[in-house]
Amino acid sequence: MNDVVEPILKISNLCKIYSGDFNALKNVSLEIGKGEIVALLGPNGAGKTTLISTICGIVRPTSGKITVAGFDIVNDYRKTRSLIGLVPQELTTDSFETVFNTVSFSRGLFGRPPSPAHIERVLTSLSLWEKRDSKIITLSGGMKRRVLIAKALSHEPSVLFLDEPTAGVDVSLRKDMWQIVRELRESGVTIILTTHYIEEAEEIADRVGVINHGEIVLIEDKQTLMRKLGQKQLMMDLIEPLREIPASLNDFALDLTMSGLRLTYTFDTHEQRADITALLDGLKSAGIAFRDLQTSQSSLEEIFVNLVEGSGRRPFEREVEP
Repeated sequence: MNDVVEPILKISNLCKIYSGDFNALKNVSLEIGKGEIVALLGPNGAGKTTLISTICGIVRPTSGKITVAGFDIVNDYRKTRSLIGLVPQELTTDSFETVFNTVSFSRGLFGRPPSPAHIERVLTSLSLWEKRDSKIITLSGGMKRRVLIAKALSHEPSVLFLDEPTAGVDVSLRKDMWQIVRELRESGVTIILTTHYIEEAEEIADRVGVINHGEIVLIEDKQTLMRKLGQKQLMMDLIEPLREIPASLNDFALDLTMSGLRLTYTFDTHEQRADITALLDGLKSAGIAFRDLQTSQSSLEEIFVNLVEGSGRRPFEREVEP
């Protein structure tokens, strides 16, 4: 894991075992820096919600240690809980209360004194100020989700957890939510989100963590992850069709598609450029001419699928025409 400057959240050897000896979390350790956006990816049942619930004090850990800004979540429960905001996946709000009142009430639950000015700032930043006197029941699903974020920010937390923040919202609103997350980070809030939308992690996260079967498979800087584990393709559209790949090119991972008119070379991103040079020299020696070259980079989604499923297939395999 990369060194993290000013870690605000530290998790050390965290385990959670439920009744029936179900091991939901297995020696999870990670550090998250102040002002970071970290996306946690994982299939259903991987342990994402248990991890968040444990950090937030909703679930008691079996063993291990968690600190928020240096405070232990068990011994300093009230302090750590006041530092954390949680936006649950479920739309749980007081349907017949107004937006302003329900957000103000959430602030009071944490013992914070009334601050209409702060509530106004939060509602304005989330485009909810004009809805301040509306009852929750009258709002759209997207607006209700914004209210949940406002409630989580009402007591001015340092760390914000977003559990599937854009689940069930349309693409346009999802992008609006991404912008809200960026603005929160700029204000100094540390954000940890779980998501099933890989493009969400690819778009806004600084680091990406993959959790599966209660274990952190990896947590890595997003660009470093894609560079280390991603693959690239070099696609060559040929002038004349090939019936088969010449034996002289067997050392290269080549696929022949599009009725012999396309050669596709798949390689790891850390491989040396000399490999491509050698391939092009080999094509020239074999008398194979091409009219066009294009490259493609594997996406975070493809990397994630390979990590979790361990399928062994190349990330681009489904894109190559048979």
